[in-house]
Amino acid sequence: MSICFIGGGNMAKALIGGMVKRGYAPSKLRVVEVDAQRCIELHAEFAVRATTDMKEAVAHCDTLVLAVKPQQLREVCAQLLPLLQDKLVISIAAGIRAQDIARWLNSQNIVRCMPNTPALIRHGVTGLYALPAVKTAECERAESILEAVGTTLWVSQESLLDSVTAISGSGPAYVFYFIEAMQQAAHELGLNEAQARQLVLDTFIGASKLAVSSSEEVAMLRARVTSKNGTTERALLSMESHQVKQHIVAAAHAAAARSKELGDELGKDSHAA
Repeated sequence: MSICFIGGGNMAKALIGGMVKRGYAPSKLRVVEVDAQRCIELHAEFAVRATTDMKEAVAHCDTLVLAVKPQQLREVCAQLLPLLQDKLVISIAAGIRAQDIARWLNSQNIVRCMPNTPALIRHGVTGLYALPAVKTAECERAESILEAVGTTLWVSQESLLDSVTAISGSGPAYVFYFIEAMQQAAHELGLNEAQARQLVLDTFIGASKLAVSSSEEVAMLRARVTSKNGTTERALLSMESHQVKQHIVAAAHAAAARSKELGDELGKDSHAA
């Protein structure tokens, strides 16, 4: 398997770094990047071939990873169209649907992926969807690439990637938002900045690891921390009175709706825009 990344930004770097760390040969990886200085940096960091010449790079690869900004993807597809042949195309561009990419490239050999930012430290989770024409072996090829930066989850309908976007794609921001709130509370309760950061982050890490390692539902784990008439119960009653859970659920629904809107907007052909 020889892979060409179209775009050398943070997510491409995360995937390249993950694959190299797992033993994938840098000589089998190429990057097309319009920024010549970034090409130099990519080669220096990973020993991959990085170039501004799309035609030369694509000719030597059987798999393409589209890692450009969503707004750039239509133009990139126009450049790739005469070079494509039978290559597998994996898109990690947020929002743009596989069928729209297929239309722009005149190919049904498309896998669309939704990774999240913890992929940068190889603890990501990626939702994947393949068009029906993609063969099983090529689905496995796409999965092996994304597994270099974390876990993977296949969905049977592309519309479910809007749900994936709302939960895991946007989800790290929800966690950071909650961390911010807890750190603010820690400050207001008299702890200094360093103490607040340590307590809050270690609490999140510990609770997450406990949830992962336990066979019990998280609702049961929460109940085990909540003593009758205790401090945790008082805090949770306050959250319930302010409908915190309902607002979090509503926020995820809003994110999913926006993901669908973006797919509609970004997938329009110029004459229909």
